[in-house]
Amino acid sequence: MSEAPSSAPLLTVSGLNAWYGESHILHGVDLELRPGRLVTLLGRNGAGKTTTLRALMGMVPRREGSVRLEGQETIRLASHRIARLGMALCPEERGIFASLDVEENLMLPPVVRPGGLSRDAVLALFPNLRERLRSPGTRLSGGEQQMLALGRLLRTGARLLLLDEPTEGLAPVIVQQIGDILRRLKQEGFTILLVEQNLRFASALADEHFVMEHGRVIDRISGAELESSRGRLESYLGA
Repeated sequence: MSEAPSSAPLLTVSGLNAWYGESHILHGVDLELRPGRLVTLLGRNGAGKTTTLRALMGMVPRREGSVRLEGQETIRLASHRIARLGMALCPEERGIFASLDVEENLMLPPVVRPGGLSRDAVLALFPNLRERLRSPGTRLSGGEQQMLALGRLLRTGARLLLLDEPTEGLAPVIVQQIGDILRRLKQEGFTILLVEQNLRFASALADEHFVMEHGRVIDRISGAELESSRGRLESYLGA
């Protein structure tokens, strides 16, 4: 079950800056996630959403500030050490290996913490994959590849999932399936930070929305405030 909103933060980000070479992309990002909540990062293209996810995982050349996971500072840790603390990233490109079949792709990442889903539990959650276990990973549809990418994370034992545009390019029926899966994961206590362009999809799922612009968080809107704040949010997004 989800934790109560009053519980201590799982992730606290303060003054996060990030660079690619000489390009200063993030300018003091602040955000907070509590256990068992689904939070979105919204903003126009180029606002810094994907870079924020990569910076949280230590996957940018240079970052400064504070990223505390369950109270532990991670800003100086390498990505593999951050993963072992229970944070995992599903990138927009999904990272499915063409040379491996579905089961090999699924079983590739190591289990980094206790509590991950078993192979059979993942296949129960994503029954499409059970029927395609011997298919090359890149022969799957876009929706099936997204399910496979999510399933890999769930095996590792990570409890904080960073998801970058999981519905991008997917048919509406598959988007609905992904939404149902994310609701179920939230109910089971996973914490999710979701980058999403589909406001309708995001608003149906999220407990809270952080809006980014020019590498900063410029607004924070709770799910309860969404309807009264929709005009403001749409102005940010150019909708």
